[in-house]
Amino acid sequence: MYNRSTLFPAPSSDGPTGVYVIDPAHSTIGFSARHALASHVRGKFTAFEGILKLDGSRLTRSEAHFSVQTGSADTGLPERDAQVTGPGFLDSATFPLMSFRSSGILDAADHRFRLAGHLRVKDAELPLRIDLAFGGASRDALGRDHVGFAGAATLRRSGRGLGRNAALAAGGGLVSDELELILDICAVRWNQAVAD
Repeated sequence: MYNRSTLFPAPSSDGPTGVYVIDPAHSTIGFSARHALASHVRGKFTAFEGILKLDGSRLTRSEAHFSVQTGSADTGLPERDAQVTGPGFLDSATFPLMSFRSSGILDAADHRFRLAGHLRVKDAELPLRIDLAFGGASRDALGRDHVGFAGAATLRRSGRGLGRNAALAAGGGLVSDELELILDICAVRWNQAVAD
């Protein structure tokens, strides 16, 4: 388990610095949407990659980039997966990648941060703010340095080409206009061995 207090203490040269690669085997990029006003449909993407460029002495100078294969959406139900990845929503056949690039980081204190950036979905680039909590830093038995963080962001579907909505008799839509993007990330320091 990560020790939150060791990741980014009060600014010093001791925090993790360098390029870290997201470890997909120990990370999750998921999503959630309210369905029929009664429950939430949750899913995740099974294929993604990304890098973190960390500045341990001044976190606000750090950067994050990741991309997701939209066709890898998994909600646990094949028929629903086909709808999510189909033309009405992500249209993965035409737009196989969704990507995020950061534009700034604000320190919210107590190891919490707001990561601002742009999410490219289909043919639109949308502003996105991700609220993050850093989980810590550690070194495994093989001498590899890890960092971890978890976060979430809210994205509105309306006007984004992310699916039409069927109206409910009680009001509202079958699928909520708001989608939640959920991140639980473990990243490993990039080194010469990984780079070949």
